[in-house]
Amino acid sequence: MPIISTIIEMFQTGLGSLASYLAAHVLLCLLPAFFIAGALTALMPKEAVTRFLGKDTPKYISYPAAAVGGFVLAVCSCTIMPLFAGIYKKGAGLGPAITFLFVGPAVNILAISFTGVQIGMDIAMARLVLAIVFGILIGLIMAWIFREDDAAHNRETSQLFSQGAKLSGKTLLIFLLLLAVLISGTLQVRPLTSLLTQFTIPAGWAAALQSKLDVLVPSNAALGIEGVSVQGILLISLLVLIAISAIKGFKNIENGFNTFTYLSLGLISLTLVVASLKSQVDGETLSILITGRFIAVTLLIAALWFAVRRYLTQADAGAWLWETWRFVKQIIPLLLVGVFLAGIARAIIPANWIQLVAGKNTILANLAGVLFGVFMYFPTLVEVPVAQTFLSLGMHRGPLLAYLLADPELSLQSILITNSVIGKKKTLYYVTLVTIFSTLSGWIFGQFIK
Repeated sequence: MPIISTIIEMFQTGLGSLASYLAAHVLLCLLPAFFIAGALTALMPKEAVTRFLGKDTPKYISYPAAAVGGFVLAVCSCTIMPLFAGIYKKGAGLGPAITFLFVGPAVNILAISFTGVQIGMDIAMARLVLAIVFGILIGLIMAWIFREDDAAHNRETSQLFSQGAKLSGKTLLIFLLLLAVLISGTLQVRPLTSLLTQFTIPAGWAAALQSKLDVLVPSNAALGIEGVSVQGILLISLLVLIAISAIKGFKNIENGFNTFTYLSLGLISLTLVVASLKSQVDGETLSILITGRFIAVTLLIAALWFAVRRYLTQADAGAWLWETWRFVKQIIPLLLVGVFLAGIARAIIPANWIQLVAGKNTILANLAGVLFGVFMYFPTLVEVPVAQTFLSLGMHRGPLLAYLLADPELSLQSILITNSVIGKKKTLYYVTLVTIFSTLSGWIFGQFIK
């Protein structure tokens, strides 16, 4: 029956899209990124950034600090709203607070790394740079327009940004090792991609398994679906084991580490190492390819284990794992559902609709991308597969960037919360400026893309 065949096709498309996101290169992006996000929240003293956001702080310090604060303190758009409200009510200047609000969701480590891996580093870097530049400009404009209100706000609030806090060298080392794992796992440059050696083993079962996987989840280059490989099945199995062990190992981490905690961490390390390998099924054989990426990831993970065991107390390590687990619980379920539904959308949305509205880099096309972000809010990371779906259906990369910039800031929920913090008039100006600058960001970026 046509209806049943259509439903099966939609399910296969959604499953194929989900499998692509669970491929090795995504794991090498997501797993380190979650740990970095957790470490930033648990180990980075917030006062190390917020103390620079007061109105009397020189602009050349406060605005860059606000941009950096978006990276350090914000992990997703739902997190940044209460942080924005908190720093503004405690005495941050309106301009730096607005910069923090705009830049945060666009430059957090999860969004940038995931965008780069799934859509392209051109979009990721443009999102990073343009968000910072235009975020600072929006903050400066808002501070100038409402300079009298800002002065009154400065007098009314207590100055809680004078106390200093420093990031220890030991904690900085752990941050750098985490970033190195992320970079070595995702960067497509030599010698990381260079083949060092390979092993070939008899594996008739692998060919048979691959044939079944090709039938169950067929690849579709037109929709950006890579299918499922034998290595992919192994990685998905490891993820299931991680989920089971993490529930028992991280849920009550405040009570100390247990066997499941170490098991989960060991499985995570093993998954990253396996993901850094390459494999090929050729007839009755399975080839395991060793590249520079495998060597780099393995050595860095070993160094990270050593540094954490030597330099972090169990209390700090527990707080880090708890924050990481909190972000995973908050984001991963939404991400999996969002990826699956985005895959289905690829099969049912006519490509000519997207091409007609946003297939070219025009001001109206970029504005359409911005307006879509107003009415269709997606949590952090979920907007990436949605954007990839639009891209596969013919959206120009310019309007795509405009959508990615506007989605967190201009959702109806964000607008309502911003209004409750700074009032209707300031919110109206802020929304207008974000709309203009997000549209311009996409249009300017699109001028360099054919």
